[in-house]
Amino acid sequence: MTETTNTLVTLDDVRRNAEVAVLVRKADHNLEVLGYTEHSERHATIVATTARNILLDLGRPERTAELAAIAGYLHDVGNAISRFDHGIAAALIVRDLLRQMGMPVEEYAEVMAAVGNHEEQYGEAISDIAAALILGDKSDVNRDRVRNPDPHTFDIHDRVNLASQNAAVTVDPGARTITLSLDIDTTVSQVMEYFEIFLSRMLMCRRAAAFLGCAFSLVINGTRLL
Repeated sequence: MTETTNTLVTLDDVRRNAEVAVLVRKADHNLEVLGYTEHSERHATIVATTARNILLDLGRPERTAELAAIAGYLHDVGNAISRFDHGIAAALIVRDLLRQMGMPVEEYAEVMAAVGNHEEQYGEAISDIAAALILGDKSDVNRDRVRNPDPHTFDIHDRVNLASQNAAVTVDPGARTITLSLDIDTTVSQVMEYFEIFLSRMLMCRRAAAFLGCAFSLVINGTRLL
């Protein structure tokens, strides 16, 4: 591919890129082999859409929101190499991909930083793009992510995701709040199990929302818990 410069790369361009498609599929395949929940194009698209909408709802520039969407779509491609430190690996892959597509360094450096900071083990909301990516990624709790066909061998992650009947992120610009609302089937998984595996992620979401000048709320089955 011929490298160009100063191209206004969009999420649609990224999604149509053949190399991106292979990396997203390979990353998801590797995680499936390791027994993780779904991280396919479905997850990438939801994270991208959520990240973009959060920034648009808060009145951030459209280009910033588009870069957040690109970061959201590419954030897990590092799993094509290894689950360990996959955020850092993804950031380096993203640099090469977006540079080849012609994105200027001022933009792909921002996307790299966001991607490299999306995991709770070492990530921080260091920009609007990173904060939106964190919120988009950690809010995708969905029964469609469960791949294990045998309920008798479900682990806690399978149960919590299967129990999630609906997950929605809403922004109230006037009240300066970002809310994750979940509908959980408590016959499949208790709310306490959600907190057992997702508390660190929700605290990361709280910090990300604060970076954006908002309070973060978690509502499960109509009850506010954070």
